[in-house]
Amino acid sequence: MPDRPTTFSGMASRKLRDARAILAGLSGGLVVSCQARPGNPLEGAEIMSLMARAAEMGGARGLRVNGVRDIAAVQRASTLPIIGINRMEHRDSRVTITPTVASAMALVETGIRIVALDATRRPRPGGERLVDIVAAIHANAALALGDLATIDDLAPAVRAGVDAVGTTLSGYTATSPAQAGPDFSLLAEMVKRSAVPVFAEGRFWTPGEVTRALESGAAFVVVGTAITNPMAITSRFVAAMTPAVPDER
Repeated sequence: MPDRPTTFSGMASRKLRDARAILAGLSGGLVVSCQARPGNPLEGAEIMSLMARAAEMGGARGLRVNGVRDIAAVQRASTLPIIGINRMEHRDSRVTITPTVASAMALVETGIRIVALDATRRPRPGGERLVDIVAAIHANAALALGDLATIDDLAPAVRAGVDAVGTTLSGYTATSPAQAGPDFSLLAEMVKRSAVPVFAEGRFWTPGEVTRALESGAAFVVVGTAITNPMAITSRFVAAMTPAVPDER
């Protein structure tokens, strides 16, 4: 089936312009990812809402939040724009970040105007297509941000209509090797080639790395674990303090 452009009513077009203004407002700023996976003591909507409020007080420009319940709690606690995701697992796909039209619609029903989704070339649950998920998001007057893993994901994602792309999934797929820090090489290549704004996300630990990303052309930078995951932060310190086992001779 060929990709078809989506048409909008005048009201929907105005709402999309408003959403684009929200996205533009993130430019040059920090977006804090307020998420806690199962097994983390901080998991829970109310705790994430406090994280979001603290991030706002600290100067964050926006928030990235997972799931309808957490988004609702954050909306009550913070006035910052939310980039929403909906993590879901399916047996027939390794795509978990807003993988289906239904998962995206659940997000836009909360009233948020920016939805992030896995925009890699990997198969989606039930054979769904990226272009259809993006079209559904646009039809509901929201924007679609594509999380990419490699430069090869860029052109298909832009063709599908995403409004911005990020380095989020670099190091987390079979086609992108794991690395310790941010993927500045991918960021530079995406900035060079992309027709839409590029945001930086993934393994940012220091203010210096954030500054480097902005200087490299990132529209904004998303930081999560280094700010909102004390368990992971503590483990990094502990690992650094653990003495190396001496070689046996």
